[in-house]
Amino acid sequence: MTPASNDAARYLEFAMDVIEQAGAIALKYFRTELEVINKAKKREYDPVTRADREIEEYIRGRIRETFPNHAIIGEEFGYQSGGSPYSWLIDPIDGTKGFITGSPMWGVLLGLMEAEYCITGLLRQPFLGETYYGSPAGAFLLDHAGRTPLKTRDTRSMDEAIVCCTHPGMFLTEDARRGFDRAARSCAFTRFGTDCYGYALLARGFVDLVVEGDLEAYDIVPLIPIVEGAGGIVTDWQGGSANRGGTVVAAANRALHARTLELLNS
Repeated sequence: MTPASNDAARYLEFAMDVIEQAGAIALKYFRTELEVINKAKKREYDPVTRADREIEEYIRGRIRETFPNHAIIGEEFGYQSGGSPYSWLIDPIDGTKGFITGSPMWGVLLGLMEAEYCITGLLRQPFLGETYYGSPAGAFLLDHAGRTPLKTRDTRSMDEAIVCCTHPGMFLTEDARRGFDRAARSCAFTRFGTDCYGYALLARGFVDLVVEGDLEAYDIVPLIPIVEGAGGIVTDWQGGSANRGGTVVAAANRALHARTLELLNS
């Protein structure tokens, strides 16, 4: 399901403007002294800052003003119902732990779903001046050099693949941890601490896999059009939809994806 082309262009234009302004808010607080609150609900340490909340408030306000009948799902302020098939997913700072430690491995995420299909997804990394976005028209990087189409790598062999993961502690069961270890050991090497930016590196053709667990919908849904628009594939560990988060695998191509699923579930 895709919207009419004029609607798709309107939604993307709106989202690009909103996420750029949201990124400017993030930069105002990045690498400054910030009060950090531990909001731990399901994790031992789950930080939130004024930046997270201010960004989400800004994005929510823009959506309510422009599309008052669209639903909103955000990390900090939850679900707001709407009367249309459209819903926006907001992760104001994906990678807050990186943000508060001065690492640039974080981003602002924004996605628009029509029913169960994410038609527009964006990742803004303002410190690097990068916006990654995906839609039915493809996936692109917008930075100081202009607009560049994104293309995943053609790596087919696991022993040549590079895999990213935010942290091994995100696998909540012994089976999941063993599955990740099997897949990671089969790869050339693993990089941790990547948060949402690992998916950008995948879409850009620098890495081959992202394997993660314990994700919420807003952590992954905005990234799906970016990875898939670049030629990759994103599913849960059973090969089904990743729209609800949980355990997720993103791969540069279907051959690598199929082999990774075998290792994760064997």
